[in-house]
Amino acid sequence: MDYLLDGFATALRLLAAGDAETFSAVWITLAASGMSIAACLAIGAPLGFLIGYHDFPGRRAVRIAVDTALCFPTVVIGLLVYLLLSRQGPLGDLGLLFTIPGMAVGLTLLGIPIVMAMTALAVEQADARLRLTLLTLGADGRQVLFATLWETRYHLMLAGVAAFGRIVSEVGISMMVGGNIKWHTRTITTAIALETGKGDYALGIALGLVLLAIALLLNLVLAGLRRRAGR
Repeated sequence: MDYLLDGFATALRLLAAGDAETFSAVWITLAASGMSIAACLAIGAPLGFLIGYHDFPGRRAVRIAVDTALCFPTVVIGLLVYLLLSRQGPLGDLGLLFTIPGMAVGLTLLGIPIVMAMTALAVEQADARLRLTLLTLGADGRQVLFATLWETRYHLMLAGVAAFGRIVSEVGISMMVGGNIKWHTRTITTAIALETGKGDYALGIALGLVLLAIALLLNLVLAGLRRRAGR
């Protein structure tokens, strides 16, 4: 028990002193997560709108596929992205393997189904009179898209925050695609796994505290968005 207390005390000192190794993992995590969540929203929101708004052949099968992707093992995603980005892979010439953008690619694949599913659900539950009003006013497809997404903006932000929470706490993809390279691709979660295995509990606890702080902030944002979305 004493070593845990000592580790906790050392962790607080590392955070207070701005330890370079600790905050390197934090910034790399935020960089990869930020890039991936931007891509998730840019790709997932329009696709989710199409699924929720339009009735087309195979729509039910698409919804099932998206919902299934929510439970897709992250290690499998990491393996697929690794094979795509490796030298022998079709995207090997891009040189993205073991880089932050490369990790962002894998994390984007993890987050897109979350944004798609939650956006589709929000669009389906939107006021049916909105579409009729827009069409009556002569809105085209692009205007209907942006107007509907604006009306469901709190649900869309909720989807983004939920996807970010899933992405920022991910281990498998970051480990396989990023390689867990110190100062370059080592994230909070991969550093915790590595340092705990080495017996360096102080650094692991320090990074764990940062991750808990991020989780608390995300939950506060989620609670606020849920209240606004429920109005």
